[in-house]
Amino acid sequence: MTGEEEVKVGKSSFAVLCLPATGGRVRSVLMEDKERTKQQKAATAKNQLRGNPHSHSHAMEMTARNLHPNSKADGKNCDCSSNRNGGDTTEITVPLSPLGKRFLPIEGDNLYRLRDRKFLLEDKKRLCAWALGIALLGILLMILHTELCPVIYLPSSVYAFTITCMISLSTGCLLFLIVAFHYKDIRLFTIDHNQVDWRIAMTSQRLLGISLELVVCAIHPIAIYWGPEMGTPGLAVDSAQGGQAGTQGNFSSRPLCSSIRNSDLLDLVPLLSCLMFLRLYLVHRAIHLHSKVLLNVSYRSIGSLNNINFTFRFVLKVLMNKYPGRTLLVFIVFLWVSASWLLTLCERQIRAETGDMLTALWLIAITFLTVGYGDVSPKTLCGKMVCLFTGVMGVACTAMLVAVVAKWLALNKGEKHVHYFMMDIQISKRLRHAAANVLRECWLMHRVNCRKQNRGEHRQQQRSLLEAIRKFRHLRLNQRKLRDYASEMVDLPKMQMIMCDLSAKWNSSYHELEQRIVSMEQKLDELGRCLNHTSEILAQAVHQHRGYER
Repeated sequence: MTGEEEVKVGKSSFAVLCLPATGGRVRSVLMEDKERTKQQKAATAKNQLRGNPHSHSHAMEMTARNLHPNSKADGKNCDCSSNRNGGDTTEITVPLSPLGKRFLPIEGDNLYRLRDRKFLLEDKKRLCAWALGIALLGILLMILHTELCPVIYLPSSVYAFTITCMISLSTGCLLFLIVAFHYKDIRLFTIDHNQVDWRIAMTSQRLLGISLELVVCAIHPIAIYWGPEMGTPGLAVDSAQGGQAGTQGNFSSRPLCSSIRNSDLLDLVPLLSCLMFLRLYLVHRAIHLHSKVLLNVSYRSIGSLNNINFTFRFVLKVLMNKYPGRTLLVFIVFLWVSASWLLTLCERQIRAETGDMLTALWLIAITFLTVGYGDVSPKTLCGKMVCLFTGVMGVACTAMLVAVVAKWLALNKGEKHVHYFMMDIQISKRLRHAAANVLRECWLMHRVNCRKQNRGEHRQQQRSLLEAIRKFRHLRLNQRKLRDYASEMVDLPKMQMIMCDLSAKWNSSYHELEQRIVSMEQKLDELGRCLNHTSEILAQAVHQHRGYER
């Protein structure tokens, strides 16, 4: 190609690439004057000092400009080596980037996506830990207020108002942390799916889950402890007298702390207090986010290759396989204590005997173990629901406990091999003794027949022979069953080694067969050459013989 071809694209800064037809050098020259060059240098330096992200495009232009400092700035020609040698050049104008914009591959959202994802995961773990701590704090304050009021202080006192306000404050903080957690979760979703609009992540299922979490975390008995009759002196006296009468009466359960005389509203006291325990759903989220399975890079890499989702179910399975005894013990003890306290809270409404903590512990224990002696039973609907839930969880925990004990008592592969091997030796020894007894009884039977003694001794000897044959058959059947059961235990490593040995033998025999085939082909080629040479010699001999005859 002769001459110069210039293709100009863009309205701002662009570069000219000199592509020689012969030669190996490519140089870029910026089509800008010296005045604008100095201005762009100053602007680039200022943007780099200020941390402006748009300075990267200007830096690219300055890099392209500095590739050949001796080139002419007017852009009329390209002093390439190919021009000196008489070669042709093609001048292509390529835009570097518009002023004030960046290319898409170098945007911050794409370059630092993994770093932002790591920071968001750490923020989610931190927010989940704080939310669980605030939820436990609210539950502990509620338990403290229920146990101390009205024994230590009255419902209309300042202490009750302070603790109630602390419960409400902890509830507000918990709601804020839940919203912040889901905000981080939505941002993480947009990064994982490379989305820009956060509203794409707001599906109906996610909105329903967030709403349900907010409703569950917002439940607390503030409206009951701070009723319209708060501060009434007569009510405080009645509560105190009721507490003293309860402690001096037949039952030792404490009265319910409430400043409401309406029986319908009084039923909400244990209900709202029990529903505060629903905040413990944050435990499974904290276990999931703080588990070593999720934090380990090897786990996540292998799991992603095998399409395994690291959910709480997978983490729970890992814990049950790794620490089955500890996991079940912690869960059972926590369920026992919490269900007992909830039962006492429910039964305090009617001042029943099950409102005592010791009686509630006994009732929950026999309900959990599905024994049910019938000496005590819940009286309120709330208490019956607690006992029903305890019974269901007791059946589930018993099933898991049986599975853990069965796994703990089961023999491993090596122990099974040793056990079955020793059992086989013992049965073989007993089988030899039984066979010897059969032979001995046969010889004694033959001796009795030769002596021709009475029929009673003959029948006795026949019975002994049949018993010996029965024992021999029974032992042989047991040996067959044992060997069949032992043969079902397939040793996979051993089978793999056997298959590897067989494949190695097959490969060696295949290579040997290939060598033999190659050697046979070589011999056949040599034999063909010898036949051709022999035929040529015979043809020459016949030709010579005919020449002699002529």
